[in-house]
Amino acid sequence: MKLHSRVCDILDIEKPIVLAGMGGASCPALAAAVSNAGGLGVLGAASCGPKQLRQWIRETKELTDKPFGVDTLLPASVRRAQYDEMDGPTPADLLPDRQSFAKEFMEREGLELGEEAPAANREPDEPAMFTAEFFDAQMEVIIQEGVPVYASGLGNPGPWMDGLRANGTKVMAVVGAVRHAIQVKSSGLDIIVAQGHDGGGHNSPVGTMALIPQVVDAVGDTPVLGAGGITDGRGVAAAMMLGAEGVWVGSAFLASEEANIFDFQKQAIVDSTEEGTSVSRTVTGKPARIIRSKWTEHWVTEDVEPLPMPYQGIVSGPVMAAANREGRGDINPGFAGQGIGMIKSVRPAKEIFDELVYGAEQALSRSTNLLK
Repeated sequence: MKLHSRVCDILDIEKPIVLAGMGGASCPALAAAVSNAGGLGVLGAASCGPKQLRQWIRETKELTDKPFGVDTLLPASVRRAQYDEMDGPTPADLLPDRQSFAKEFMEREGLELGEEAPAANREPDEPAMFTAEFFDAQMEVIIQEGVPVYASGLGNPGPWMDGLRANGTKVMAVVGAVRHAIQVKSSGLDIIVAQGHDGGGHNSPVGTMALIPQVVDAVGDTPVLGAGGITDGRGVAAAMMLGAEGVWVGSAFLASEEANIFDFQKQAIVDSTEEGTSVSRTVTGKPARIIRSKWTEHWVTEDVEPLPMPYQGIVSGPVMAAANREGRGDINPGFAGQGIGMIKSVRPAKEIFDELVYGAEQALSRSTNLLK
């Protein structure tokens, strides 16, 4: 029994396993490795400025002649002016207090506030990150470069469908609710990714096993990829038994040699257990599944409310940067899904991919023996 579905035909890949476009971590080396192994590698380019994004796309083309994708966010996903007319203190009003809170934490942990360096992923003359101009510039690059697959990690790709379709680009969107799946389906995209609460990073309040079949039922003949906590072949098989025609896998590849994260973060994944993550707003301002750390727990014990996106990123940014400089996995271990308890070592991406395929095929074969 060989793993295959409509997703393989749509994306021109051998196996229906897609690398999640994890911001920064899913770099050209990792995306190319997954594509070369027979799946679809996806660049996690949400924070890439236009110039770096173009560089990443061209670098990936040099590393593989197979299809690959790019994942970004979309303008409608971030609304900076939504707090202007609210009653009481605005996030901007509370920002100095939360920055003082973060500074006190840094002093307690012996972290030094370094000089603010220019963002490595954005040139000074490029639009400010996570503005409408920033997203428009990213999409312009994606269309100009004729990327084989585009994935919207958050938001509806509808406004850009004409430009993407003109290049023959296949289009996907990640959703966390049935209503969002119905919205993006109306744009005429090719594949929908249903990502449940088990997944790392920003995810859904709905559990993966509950979300996948409901999205499958709601979108009719549009293929669905299951996502959220899928870390081995049994998870792949389970998603497909729920009606998905493939999977969108992130955390399993974070512990790959090619992943663009720090070695101490990879070790934090290997050392973690099924109870090692929590959903926290302390890094980005939006609920995101992250490995538990002194930073996440400090907000809980002190009973301080994080600010919404993008303000919380201003608070957490200096702390995370200092932790990275000093290799503090106890402070910035990174985002990850609930399946990380199954990850026991750092390995090449191809080895991880091949094990996912083999495990899925074995699990699906065993399932036929359950019926008499």
